[in-house]
Amino acid sequence: MGRFDETTTTDEVLEGIDLRGKRIVITGSSSGLGEESARALSSRGASITMAARNAEKNAAAAERIRARVPGADLELRELDLADLASVRAFAKQLLADHLRIDVLMNNAGVMVCPYGTTADGFEMQLGTNHIGHFLLTNLLAPALLAADSARVVVLSSGAHGICGVDYDDPMFERRDYHPWDAYGQSKTANALFALELDRRLAGRSVNAYAVHPGMIMTELARHMTAEVMAQMTERVREDSDAGGSDDGPTTGLTFKPLEAGAATQVWAATAPELAEHGGQYLADCQLGIEGGDVRGRGVLAHARDPESARRLWTASEGWVGERFDP
Repeated sequence: MGRFDETTTTDEVLEGIDLRGKRIVITGSSSGLGEESARALSSRGASITMAARNAEKNAAAAERIRARVPGADLELRELDLADLASVRAFAKQLLADHLRIDVLMNNAGVMVCPYGTTADGFEMQLGTNHIGHFLLTNLLAPALLAADSARVVVLSSGAHGICGVDYDDPMFERRDYHPWDAYGQSKTANALFALELDRRLAGRSVNAYAVHPGMIMTELARHMTAEVMAQMTERVREDSDAGGSDDGPTTGLTFKPLEAGAATQVWAATAPELAEHGGQYLADCQLGIEGGDVRGRGVLAHARDPESARRLWTASEGWVGERFDP
């Protein structure tokens, strides 16, 4: 399990892997980690469904991929995770066109944005990063279950270390809104969702994984103003002053190139050695370390709590207005 590390690239992860005949759905495919994942996976023969909110940007990303991977099998579809009607329409059409999905990569997201709400009234970061993907994954479950062995890759983040899920006021209706708290809550929700989804589906040959890609400057960081960046740097400094961890760096912020940033989610989607590690939190193309430094491979207890994961599932069913027992 230790053959890769934080410098490993997507192409290195996929060396020797044949994905011909596999259908992989990637949300947030129009740039950044989603685009790089689509490029790398299509280069090994996978058929990719590129799902994004902006059709024009998605088409431009597809052209860039085809320039590097001639003959890439790319299917472009529109999906707005901040609108549950869009999620339902997308899933309905996808299921009509594809009986089987081998990998669902829940890559799309928003980060440290000013306060706002989705079309359905949810706080924007929780609504987009978790609730939209929760509904999408459950609606696509029949196609995942139809595959011989399917995987769901859920993008989390070391930012889960900021806080857990506030079940008393998840939408910031009574407490003061802080963009980092909202982001941290959504990233904890992503990790808990992967944990509970795997518990429910692993016995039926569907595994789920939570992934921390590391720090990468992509369009996700478009709200990273100088003030917001200063707040993040101060959080890092506070962690360092508190003693940090022996499991990774405790000072500073290290950014990865895109090819290394997308490597862990591509590894989660394809690595044979992960078959026995469903539900795990992954970082730097390795298994996470419980209690370790969240800027590296560390994952904190509140993001691995089975009781909280079950509670989040029930709350999420209430938010989307639909029960799921896949």
